[in-house]
Amino acid sequence: MIDLLTANNISKVDCSSIWRECLKSIKENVTLMTYNTWFLPIKPLQIENSVLKVQLPSQFFWEWIDEHYNTLINRTIKEIIGSEARLTYIISNETEPPDTTPSTTITQNETALTKIKENTKKEFQSFLNPRYTFENFIKGEGNQLARAAASAISDNPGGTSFNPLFVYGGVGLGKTHLIQAIGNKILKNFPEKRVIYLSTDIFTVEFVEAIQSNKANEFTSFYKSMDVLIIDDIQFLIGKEKTQDSFFHIFNTLHQSRKQIIFSSDKPPKDLKGLDERLISRFQWGLTADIQPPDLETRIAILKRKSDDYGMTVSNEILDYIANNITSNIRELEGCLIKLLANASLNSKVIDLELAKKTVKEIATDRKVNISIESITKCVCEYFKIEENKLREKTRKKEIVLARQIAMFLSKEMTKSSLKTIGLHFGGRDHSTVIHACSSIELQKRTDESIKNIILSLTSIIEIKCS
Repeated sequence: MIDLLTANNISKVDCSSIWRECLKSIKENVTLMTYNTWFLPIKPLQIENSVLKVQLPSQFFWEWIDEHYNTLINRTIKEIIGSEARLTYIISNETEPPDTTPSTTITQNETALTKIKENTKKEFQSFLNPRYTFENFIKGEGNQLARAAASAISDNPGGTSFNPLFVYGGVGLGKTHLIQAIGNKILKNFPEKRVIYLSTDIFTVEFVEAIQSNKANEFTSFYKSMDVLIIDDIQFLIGKEKTQDSFFHIFNTLHQSRKQIIFSSDKPPKDLKGLDERLISRFQWGLTADIQPPDLETRIAILKRKSDDYGMTVSNEILDYIANNITSNIRELEGCLIKLLANASLNSKVIDLELAKKTVKEIATDRKVNISIESITKCVCEYFKIEENKLREKTRKKEIVLARQIAMFLSKEMTKSSLKTIGLHFGGRDHSTVIHACSSIELQKRTDESIKNIILSLTSIIEIKCS
């Protein structure tokens, strides 16, 4: 108990200091997510005659606090203030006060203050990055379906057939940006909605903490109260059976209540081996949309947008060079621009093509990243004297098939692109076609000296031209 709180001086004590003491005690008895969501938004207003007056963001907030944490709060304030302590609540954005209880009373004066505070924005931590919006998400063929669905959900969360929305794709393609853009747009359109974004790792850690502190029911109740649940990297639920079981019940409650659910993953649901079949089935109830690596035009558009955002003046020649040589990862594109700017600023250099080439090489984490599928395709077509678009056509002409298979083989060997990305480049073929092409060329290299020499010659040509 705070020594200063006596009958004579209690009205003079700083209520914020008292509430901070209360929060310290409360924090030890709830999970971090619960603490951040339900207790940090509470604002202390005044204390008089052992009655602490606080402000809550909404009627719903009050109902939840009263139902789940009334005992904890009352016990805490009695420990800190004294056995006669009581708490009164003021709702910041409701015109009518909630029903009162012996430990929760609201006076007519407080009701008047409630009306003054009607426009106060509800406080709730959604953990969304405000920079992730639709306005700065570059549209392209590779993300067209996912973005269209995301936009529809933003206008009518829980009311479309895209529930759940399951967005999948490789690393650095904009999945996190897109799913958070949905959340930000929903909050803009429907500020009263309870929207939360988190990674699967955080969800798992919170669940483990809840179990350890015997608060598993509180944990599930919290997530069941959401209007929009956005979870990133859902593939990390694999192997976590208890977490999967908890999430299964949360999913069912939200879906049955027509609440919006959004996931991202590096694989489609059917490929999430080790995940509960019940979850896989439910993930497929709504829309599954993939995000593909951006095509050349989209990569250039991304670079132009980012260079404007960074206040950089970069020539089209340099942007084209970067876009042609970093092909499968948006993060690497952005990282290259940032490093280019840093190199120019720190070394007092002009942003020219030579500096761009140096920067691209520095960005490489494995092979030379300036060897791209596009550059390989160009070299192969020049070698065989055929047009590049021929490799994308559906034709059985022997010379075209051989050139395409060699280009696929070299793309696999000389770039970091996935089989799926390679297949898409060559006329939208699937990864099994790329596997067949690579196996065929590998076999011919061993049995046909002429094919072996072609591969050696092309490898040398590509490395020289792209150096």
